Amino acid sequence: MARQTLSREEVLDAAAALVRAHGPDGLTMRGLAAALGTAVTSIYWHVGNRESLLDALAERTVADLGAIRPRGEGPVERIGSVAHALRRALRERPHLVAMVHERGLTERMFLPAQRALVREAHAAGLRGERAAELVRAVTFQAVGYVLVERNRERAPVQSPAEEELWGAGAAGADPLLARALAAPPDPDRLFAASVRALVEGLLAGPSTPSPGDITDIQDSGGGAVGRGPYSQ
Repeated sequence: MARQTLSREEVLDAAAALVRAHGPDGLTMRGLAAALGTAVTSIYWHVGNRESLLDALAERTVADLGAIRPRGEGPVERIGSVAHALRRALRERPHLVAMVHERGLTERMFLPAQRALVREAHAAGLRGERAAELVRAVTFQAVGYVLVERNRERAPVQSPAEEELWGAGAAGADPLLARALAAPPDPDRLFAASVRALVEGLLAGPSTPSPGDITDIQDSGGGAVGRGPYSQ
C-alpha cells in the first residue's frame, strides 16, 4: 500500500541515498518511488520531474557545504579545521559533488568554505592578495587532495607496488626513509601535516613569487618549467 503522507525532505533524503549508492544514473523516479513505498505521481507532486529533482539535490548539496564552521584555538588550527571539514564533506558525497559540478555550481559549492577562510584570514591580520592567496591555497589543497585520494582508490593494482619500489637500498643511505615510503600512507595524518605546513607558511609571510622570479625559474637551465627529466 502506498504511503499516505510524504514530505519533500523525505524525497530528497531518499534520492540522495540512491545517488550515494549508485551514482546519478542509478536515480530513477520508479526506483525512488519503490524506495519510499509510494507512487511515482507522489514524487512528481513533491519535486517535479527528474531534472527538477537533480537540481534540488544539487542545491541541497551546496547548502550542506555551507554548514562548515571553523573550530579550535588560533589561526592555524581554525583555518586547518575548515580544510578538514571541506575534505570530509567532499569525501562523504562524491557522486553528489560530481552532480553539482556537472550542473555548473562548483564555485557556489565552495563559496561558504571560502567565506569562512576569508574571515579567518582577516582575523589573522591578512588582507588583500595575501588573504586571497591563503583562501585559494587552502581550497586547492583540500579539493586536490580528495582528487588524489579518489584516483588512488580507483587505480588498478600497481606492479611493482610501493613496498617493492622502496625496497632495501632504494633510498641510498637512508633506510628509515625507504621503510617509511614502503609502508602504506596514512591519508589523514598526511593531510593534517600538509595543511598545517601550508597554513603556517602562508601566515608567516608572502610566498607568491614575483613575475621576475617566475621568469628566472623558467629561464634557468635553458628551458621552461616542466621540461625537466620528469616531463613527457
